[in-house]
Amino acid sequence: MKKNLFYLCFGVVAVILLALFWYSVENFTPLYITIAFVISVVLLYLAYRRVDDFVEDERSARITEKAAMRTLQVFWVCFCAFSILAVTNLLDVSRLTRAFWMNREPGVMAPEIVPLRMIGYFQLALLCLMIFLYVAFRLYYARKYGEYDTDEE
Repeated sequence: MKKNLFYLCFGVVAVILLALFWYSVENFTPLYITIAFVISVVLLYLAYRRVDDFVEDERSARITEKAAMRTLQVFWVCFCAFSILAVTNLLDVSRLTRAFWMNREPGVMAPEIVPLRMIGYFQLALLCLMIFLYVAFRLYYARKYGEYDTDEE
């Protein structure tokens, strides 16, 4: 198995675990996600042992470094934007304005931008996005720096 295929499998497993997590929460069955997580870790470990192209040289280290750095650079923007949305939703800034307090009917609350229970799902989805970003940047920099070229003379 190639390492990029392993990274892709890791991302697919993460998405499946996210769906199982949602199912477990919705149906109040935490045992499903717990068992699925343990099985996933074991399966990913077994898949990792079958990867045959883990060769660490200067070029591979450079590709890994660039991919990790770009992943963090893109991901922090996504995560920060979501966090700002979540915090403003939790604080419900519209309730703090003078116009809202002066013109509201008693008992009327401001609408939620994101339902509170969805925030955790979005955070888990962002973690899956981070894995896929890393794989995409790893593939990009591997092609850019020629990881797949042979250096044999």
